[in-house]
Amino acid sequence: MEDQSSVYTLDEALSTVGFGKFQSLALVFAGVGWFSEAMEMNLLSFIGPAVKSEWSLSPTEESLLSTVVFGGMLIGAYFWGFLADTYGRRMGLRCIAAVTIVAGFLSSFSPNYGSLLVLRCLLGFAVAGGHVFGSWLLEFIPSSNRGAWMLSLLIFWILGEVFEASIAWIIMPRLGWRWLLALSATPSLIALILSNFIPESPRYLHMKGKTNETLRILEKIALINRKDLPTGCLVSDQEMVIDEEDCTSEGTLLPSSIKKTTFLKSIFELFSSDLWGTTLLLWILHFTFTFAYYGVVLMTSSLNSGSNECESKTNNLEGSKDASLYVSVFIACLAEFPGFLIATILVDRIGRKLTMEILTLFGLILILPLSSHQNQIVTTALLFGARMFLFAAFSTLTIYAKEVYPTCVRASGSGLATSMGRIGGMICPLMAVGLVRGCHQTAAVVMFGIVIIISGICVMFFKFETKGRVLTDNIVSTAQ
Repeated sequence: MEDQSSVYTLDEALSTVGFGKFQSLALVFAGVGWFSEAMEMNLLSFIGPAVKSEWSLSPTEESLLSTVVFGGMLIGAYFWGFLADTYGRRMGLRCIAAVTIVAGFLSSFSPNYGSLLVLRCLLGFAVAGGHVFGSWLLEFIPSSNRGAWMLSLLIFWILGEVFEASIAWIIMPRLGWRWLLALSATPSLIALILSNFIPESPRYLHMKGKTNETLRILEKIALINRKDLPTGCLVSDQEMVIDEEDCTSEGTLLPSSIKKTTFLKSIFELFSSDLWGTTLLLWILHFTFTFAYYGVVLMTSSLNSGSNECESKTNNLEGSKDASLYVSVFIACLAEFPGFLIATILVDRIGRKLTMEILTLFGLILILPLSSHQNQIVTTALLFGARMFLFAAFSTLTIYAKEVYPTCVRASGSGLATSMGRIGGMICPLMAVGLVRGCHQTAAVVMFGIVIIISGICVMFFKFETKGRVLTDNIVSTAQ
């Protein structure tokens, strides 16, 4: 048996070079992708009421503007994950940015309601690949404090939401919704340009057996971070003990790690004996968290624009209602800053599972008082708190989903789980907006409360905690 000091794994290499300048630049690039997706998702709070007024839409037609986005995301989330697992993270990121730009700009020129629905569905298909940005970043970060660094992506998401609310406040009353749609697509153009300068994930290349390319990227990371790689030969996690003469540039990976992936095979792998339970729990949790989170988002606009109708207060000017909507959405977006801080503090201290449990409980406590009508200040405050905790819990879940899957199915697995969440996103606008606008606020809040309770119960059934665990490349490793 050879001295272990003569070989090292990819995780050991990343731990040696640490989190430095390279990872900071990678964080910025991934953050641009999340910034873009956040802008497009927050856009849903503004586009519906504006288009409804201009084209005299029914409440159902207004809700469909949000539902078709989630319908596109339902398909896109897994598609982009499969593409990234099969052809590389970098290829996936480029395609995601390109399709987002095209769909976003064309939406602003929609001549009628039908064409707008189709283009928004395509936009949803594109932005559903946002999770690939997270998977790409995750594979550059050492295991120590990995949760906190991944949560740093939330800063860009929050900034995207706040920026969208800000420009909507300025643009909508002056230039209209078409200009807002066009401007909201511009961050994806930045992501597309930057994608020409990013490297492929070294973990993806290593899993595919491309050791020369993996080493070149690791050397580049070490150079930028001003660190030295470990001495010895790079090997896979399953091959820590090897013969010295077998330590060649392209022969350090097990043959089992180099497999041809097909669309259906990647789905079957997610239901292997080691992963099926985790996969089902992630599906349920993505559905319930997405339903609850976007329910709070949509209730922010629905309660402020629809509560006056339910209370028969018709003396307010339309302009004051519009201003109230922008202010309320802007304030609710700011809720995610403290949510980010809370999650960052907890996730690497008490673990992912307990963090989700605590945050879900507080979200439930704050949403229940909305079962009865409150004044605007109290309503905004409660939505502020509920959104803060649900956003933090949902974000912690996305990190757990990426960590719990091995590299060979990481993007596909987290993408398919995200797709299940989009089903919740599709149903939510129809139920939440319909109930609130129909003056059934109590029923809406009770429904969201039940969904949140289900979320908390499901978290308890995860088999293991991912805090401090090294990432694995093969499915067999997840049982350890």
